[in-house]
Amino acid sequence: MNVASLLQSAARSFPDHPALSWRGATLSYRQFDQRTAAFAEWLRGNGAAPEQRVVLYLDNRPELLIAMFGTFRAGSAVVPCNSRLTADELAFLVNDCSARVVVTDPAHAAVAQAAAGPDTIVLVAGENLDEVLQGPTGSLEPADVHPDTTAWIFYTSGTTGFPKGAMLSHAVLSYVTVSWLADLTPLDETDVTLHAAPLSHGAGFHAIAATARAAHQIIPDPVSFDPAGILQLIRDEGVTNTWMVPTQIVMLTEAAPADLHLPTLQYVVYGGAPITPAATTRALHTFGHVFVQLYGQGETPMTATVLRRQDHTPELLGSAGRARPGIDLRIVDPDGVPVESGEAGEIVVRGPSVMSGYWNRPEATAETIIDGWLHTGDLARMTEDGVVFLLDRAKDMIISGGSNIYAVEVEQVLNTHEHVREVAVIGIPDDLWGESVVAVVVPHDAATCDTGAIAAHSRLSLAGYKVPRRYIVTDSLPRNAYGKVLKRELRRMVAEGELA
Repeated sequence: MNVASLLQSAARSFPDHPALSWRGATLSYRQFDQRTAAFAEWLRGNGAAPEQRVVLYLDNRPELLIAMFGTFRAGSAVVPCNSRLTADELAFLVNDCSARVVVTDPAHAAVAQAAAGPDTIVLVAGENLDEVLQGPTGSLEPADVHPDTTAWIFYTSGTTGFPKGAMLSHAVLSYVTVSWLADLTPLDETDVTLHAAPLSHGAGFHAIAATARAAHQIIPDPVSFDPAGILQLIRDEGVTNTWMVPTQIVMLTEAAPADLHLPTLQYVVYGGAPITPAATTRALHTFGHVFVQLYGQGETPMTATVLRRQDHTPELLGSAGRARPGIDLRIVDPDGVPVESGEAGEIVVRGPSVMSGYWNRPEATAETIIDGWLHTGDLARMTEDGVVFLLDRAKDMIISGGSNIYAVEVEQVLNTHEHVREVAVIGIPDDLWGESVVAVVVPHDAATCDTGAIAAHSRLSLAGYKVPRRYIVTDSLPRNAYGKVLKRELRRMVAEGELA
């Protein structure tokens, strides 16, 4: 099934229902569907369909979702990109996937033009893209595609080098959508969905699910995340569900007034980066039991484990929940042999959400998918009853004096101290120990932050070899375009003396 059929079905059942609202204007599902058909027809007439690539490089706005579903409809693949990428970063992706078209907006048009190849067409929302969307619709039927046809190329965040494009088929996106509706947010046409995070990432999968059930989708303006404004928008628009990254949840919690009342809000799905049990506890106290956590990297998008609303209990906070229905998940040793319950190992996943492979990288695909199992590179422990506790990326595990140290365990302890707003724990080379544990702390108040007190606090809960030997106070942590802390960059900054 072409995943664009989900929009077509919603438009047929609820043609006049509001679909996309942005800057005071609203498109109905009939209009949403017609504009995607026009975009698909333009792609077909300009050598960009079928089975071509369309890069989406723009801030959240209706045209992003129109171009996404229009590309699906034409039988080509979308390549959503974070709008904060530089010209060089974007050029790498455009060239790597041989994109035929780049869709952008006025704020990013210059970068898009600089990154585009000589045979790449740049369409700008509010300018020449408007002419395309008002053009002929041609056949209203989505292209007849094989289930394994690539629909989305999800580029990894590139924390260890050049990004790799995970190929997600129409079958994968269909499964992810059905799984989302079954396990995360059971939506229908009465729901109001808020897109407060980039649609190029997790929110994009949420948007497919919302579209499938004809929910009213609200896109905030301005683009920059305004916690107070988002809280007001949730209240004014009667938002029932949203997807956010943990940083946004922390910001909302800090901005929430004491008399906060959001009676319509039922689901806040989150993931994409770690969140501490302490931060989750504060959010639960502020918003109630509306949170649903997911885990699943781009190679199995948003679909490996789930921590349901009712599972946000003190015992399970800090876990990633249990495997999603239909997903096989194991914890294995370096030889791929399953470990005993409670032992640390690598998460491997098998199931209908797993990518076909990496775009034009057969060697990387063979290293990552072995006998049908996706090797995530994430280390974890799993209890006898199937609860998964993430520990670290394999590459970020610290080995000091021959002992394995998982940064997340240390970070969780440090985050419970009152002076700590957030913290990242890394290993740096040490002549005696091999690696030495260093904690980079962002305090609530730098003037009153007492690293000695933090160290004493850590010794109460951590074995001696896990206790950081050094504490560095800074005002922020380096992050990539999707909000993940760049520990590689932190290690470089410490090694070169930028942080001391």
